[in-house]
Formats: sequence, C-alpha cells, structure tokens
Amino acid sequence: MARFMDVHRGMQGITADELMEAHQADLAIEKEEGVHFERAWADPESGVVYCLSEAPSPEAVQRIHERAGHKADEIHAVPFSV
Repeated sequence: MARFMDVHRGMQGITADELMEAHQADLAIEKEEGVHFERAWADPESGVVYCLSEAPSPEAVQRIHERAGHKADEIHAVPFSV
C-alpha cells in the first residue's frame, strides 16, 4: 500500500484534544476504505495539520477525511522515507 501525507489548513487554535478527536473520527471508519491513519501533527498557531497514512489511493484518504468532517486541502504521495 502507498503512503500519503495530507495537509489541512485553517485550523488555528486547534488543541491536542481536538486533534485527537479528529484523528479518532478517522480511525473509526478508516477500514471502510482500506486506509490506515498512522499519525497526525498540528501547529495551532499557523492552523496547519498534517496526517500520515497508508492507503490504496489519495481519493480513499480524502473520502475518509470528508466523512469524518475535515476535508484535506492537499494530499501528497510519500514514495519513500529515511
């Protein structure tokens, strides 16, 4: 399966609890699209949130995020890492 990093903008002031709540909403339904969200990071000052996932496609990632109520602004393939 491929890995993806997605970006959410406009989330200024997000708290750790809100990030966990959003992540849990994704986890609750991720299997329906064959997605696994590994981790999420947030910068409350800039309002940017990043999510790392394994998924069959970027569209599958977006469908889960949309259903969970936080559509991604960008989704990038991550073909390799070190």
